[in-house]
Amino acid sequence: MISASLQSRLTQLKGQINGVIAGKAAQVEDSLACLLAGGHLLIEDVPGVGKTTLAQTLAVSLGLTFSRVQFTSDLLPSDLVGVTVFERQREDFVFHPGPIFTQVLLADEINRAGPRTQSALLEAMEEHQVSVDGQTRALPQPFFVIATQNPVEQLGTYPLPESQLDRFLMCISLGYPDRAAERSLLAGEDRRAAVGRLTPVMQPGELLAVMAAVREVHASEALLDYLQALIDATRSGRWFIQGLSPRAGIGILRLARARALLQGRDHVVPDDLQALLPQALGHRLLPLAGAGRGAREQARAMLDAVPLP
Repeated sequence: MISASLQSRLTQLKGQINGVIAGKAAQVEDSLACLLAGGHLLIEDVPGVGKTTLAQTLAVSLGLTFSRVQFTSDLLPSDLVGVTVFERQREDFVFHPGPIFTQVLLADEINRAGPRTQSALLEAMEEHQVSVDGQTRALPQPFFVIATQNPVEQLGTYPLPESQLDRFLMCISLGYPDRAAERSLLAGEDRRAAVGRLTPVMQPGELLAVMAAVREVHASEALLDYLQALIDATRSGRWFIQGLSPRAGIGILRLARARALLQGRDHVVPDDLQALLPQALGHRLLPLAGAGRGAREQARAMLDAVPLP
């Protein structure tokens, strides 16, 4: 299991991020659980509520190399992964890596780019590698994609394909700050300046150690029974058009293990699954027509209906 000093570092990590992203402790913990579980994070909300700031704060606090790409309608796949060009001085073709060759890639407003560019991320997100001119190139480790997305009803957006949505382990929304948090934003320093003053709480080696510890968090047989009951419920036809895939189920278990570790436990409890499930399936599943609820609200109703083991 994780050492006491590293557990203290996790507490410090949460505190530093919450100091910048005021009033969003639950979303901060969800984001950390997603990254510690080795997943990619999608942040969906209206502009101006702190999506990009959260992504930058996570990257800086974890001590990882960081690149930001503003996705636009004219962004090409080569703008993301890089190109091979002939250099006359060397008399050879030389590969110039794109911004994807980093440990944290912030894909800002990912759904403003066209489908071809969105699809260029798929191999990187799943295999942690890219293929350019017939050659496979490995990406740095660890490698995370943190993508921000504007609501699809806004002008100039393209809905992400289901195959890409499934690569995001979790999708969260920040929402508007409460009155106290907004007052601190109005009265305090600019958040960009606050991010610029941050120092890493962890180094990449320590982060990899925590990610390895996540895999060792115990999940009892009864807990696995409960998770399977929840997965079966998504496939029952009562709540959603179609259910969770086995890959999604495995990802949710990793998330629950990461949340347990962030809470200082060496075992998963049902509360971990209940806290994470709406954010883990809300972007993957569509509620039945006529349900009158969004996917996350439907997930919470399903959680109330599935009995604990």
